[in-house]
Amino acid sequence: MATFGFIGCGNMGGALARAVCKTVPADQVFLTNRTTEKAKALADELGCCVALDNDAVAVSADFIFLGVKPQMMADVLTDIAPALAKRETPFVLVTMAAGLTIAAIREMAGGEYPVIRIMPNTPVSIGEGMLLYTLSENVSAAAEKTFLAALADSGRLSSLPEKLMDAGSAVSGCGPAFVDLFIESLADGGVACGLPRAQAMELAAQMVLGSAKLVLESGKHPGVLKDAVCSPGGTTIQGVRALEEGGFRGVVMDAVIAAYEKTLELKK
Repeated sequence: MATFGFIGCGNMGGALARAVCKTVPADQVFLTNRTTEKAKALADELGCCVALDNDAVAVSADFIFLGVKPQMMADVLTDIAPALAKRETPFVLVTMAAGLTIAAIREMAGGEYPVIRIMPNTPVSIGEGMLLYTLSENVSAAAEKTFLAALADSGRLSSLPEKLMDAGSAVSGCGPAFVDLFIESLADGGVACGLPRAQAMELAAQMVLGSAKLVLESGKHPGVLKDAVCSPGGTTIQGVRALEEGGFRGVVMDAVIAAYEKTLELKK
């Protein structure tokens, strides 16, 4: 049975730990965090174990999830590099740091270790996430299979060439924040029209959920689905007109591009 260690239990590390604990026995999952109390709280929630420190994860875990910010990665990997160098059993480093390539992770860790680079999003914690991944050339087929099985309940998993990971992350990794703004704005509009706040939020959130599922399950282009709602001379087309007058599509595209360009800056 493979073991999974998480160095860092913040929003994303915690979300992935929750996803893994849906398919992996809790006693095979180990957590550590700069703030020990945060690791203990998550371990209590999930029934898994708190590791003594980062080295304890580096020494024993088969999959080592690096849930730390890009600017902290070098320090963390430098600290655990001696422990990794002494390993006699196979392991895989799993990085979720925006802007850091597989080559950069290996350089910081001090070896040509197997690396899986992932770009998840926060909905993985409820099994509705989008997780992008790419593999270094020395990740075995068996390790990939184990990794995918462990995260099967996180949502959808999609393999991408590393050169496209930053672009993919700008859509699915940053996207939840953009969609949350949209949901909040829809609810605000409903409140302005007289709806109670809680009900307006429920209507907006369920509408977005259902619309997204309809795109995925029908296979139809969003433009086709949009046209199906816009009756001639009806109410919806007037709302679409207002969005277009405000540059809705252009602004959303600009948001994705801005996130992508910021990711590129992190590599400099």
